[in-house]
Amino acid sequence: MKKSEIILTTVSLPLDFLMLILAGFLAYFLRFSSFFVRIKPVIFNLSFQVYWPLMVAVAVGWLILFIVSGLYSVNANRRLLAELARVFFACSTGLAAITIFIFFRGELFNSRFIVLAGWALAVVLVSGERIILRIIKNVLYRAGAGVRKIVIVGEGHVAQILRQTLTERRGFGYVVVGQFSHFDEEAKKQIERLAQAGNADQILLTNPKSDEAEALAIIDFCEANHLNFKFSADLFSTYVTNMEVTAIAGIPIVEWQKTRLQAWGRVIKRLVDLVGAVILIILTGPLLLITALAVWLESGRPIIYKNERVGVKDKHFFVYKFRSMKREFCTGPQFGDNVQASEKENELIATQNSKQGPVYKIKDDPRVTKVGRIIRRASLDELPQFFNVLKGEMSLVGPRPHQPREVAHYAKRQHRVLNIKPGVTGLAQISGRSDLEFDEEARLDIFYIEHWSPLIDLIILIKTPFILFKPRKAL
Repeated sequence: MKKSEIILTTVSLPLDFLMLILAGFLAYFLRFSSFFVRIKPVIFNLSFQVYWPLMVAVAVGWLILFIVSGLYSVNANRRLLAELARVFFACSTGLAAITIFIFFRGELFNSRFIVLAGWALAVVLVSGERIILRIIKNVLYRAGAGVRKIVIVGEGHVAQILRQTLTERRGFGYVVVGQFSHFDEEAKKQIERLAQAGNADQILLTNPKSDEAEALAIIDFCEANHLNFKFSADLFSTYVTNMEVTAIAGIPIVEWQKTRLQAWGRVIKRLVDLVGAVILIILTGPLLLITALAVWLESGRPIIYKNERVGVKDKHFFVYKFRSMKREFCTGPQFGDNVQASEKENELIATQNSKQGPVYKIKDDPRVTKVGRIIRRASLDELPQFFNVLKGEMSLVGPRPHQPREVAHYAKRQHRVLNIKPGVTGLAQISGRSDLEFDEEARLDIFYIEHWSPLIDLIILIKTPFILFKPRKAL
């Protein structure tokens, strides 16, 4: 999902609220204008000081109706008329609610003109704002901004119609960057080159002769290369989660969403991350200072160890941790080309690795300092990761990030854990911390990605402090 889609969807909510407030203001001042007073004198007493709090409450209520009506769901191919119909329906539902309210509490508000004018102005203003946003989006698409670069796999009538429609109607926001009859090795190589160069976002499978094996092979390829997968509705009969159906040129297209964490979910999760990280940094401030002081007194600087990890969509970043190992055994750019430290690490991985699979964990690690063992046992070494959350590199909840050499040995399906930002804690952490084998950890993380909800995040965050007191195997 493109950032431009998320931004425009996010902006529409405060803009809708402003339009509703503006409609309320205009309705009030129109009723008390000299023109309408001459037509029908005002026979009720409604001061602006009493009116405006009621108007704001009504605007908030209508905004909730907008949300329920699906006006903030991201559907890049939704027609403008369908969107305006939803605006009219939501506003009319709000009008009905106000009518019922006035019927039972007529003494609080008895101007039918203000109610009807407010409804009409709300429909006009919100619809106008939505049309302007649609125009802006189309202008951006025609300028090449925020377009989705799509590769079509398939041939025949359906593929031809889709390619022609997407090429001619640039307002759809697609650019066809390639087309292949079948998903063979040559197609795979060319699409991979496009993806690595940032020139492909999605694969659309339209091959009417495609079988399940080919479709699953494309899904695995999309996972490994961080591409979205779409297919025409008659091609795929196996069950996948998080499907969304749209239509292009009258042809039903089914898109498999990698996660429920889309659009507003991402906005809400990011806001929670920012607020939560700030609060947690303040609350753990004394622990941060005490731990930093203990590390410095025992083994000097650097206090913070920067460990390279792989985040969302294979983006590399440095995780911040309190240094828990002796300086001479630390690896990474902070410590230069420390060949001896790297050799020692490889030796320990070969002889004392307590895990199976791509991820390693060294048992009874002799490189760990005395303070390091204490802060590792209580996970205090991971407290600086709240600053990674503030930077947007991590989330409070998500899959644990791993090192590039570990990610290089992931199985194809395990690459799905890179579809969202890694987390300070996660479902795998509260289910077994570092005692889990990686296969089980990846399974839990994939389950979290597919079934994400704010409630799941809240449950994981509440459970995390209680898990910290359980001992881990390898320290």
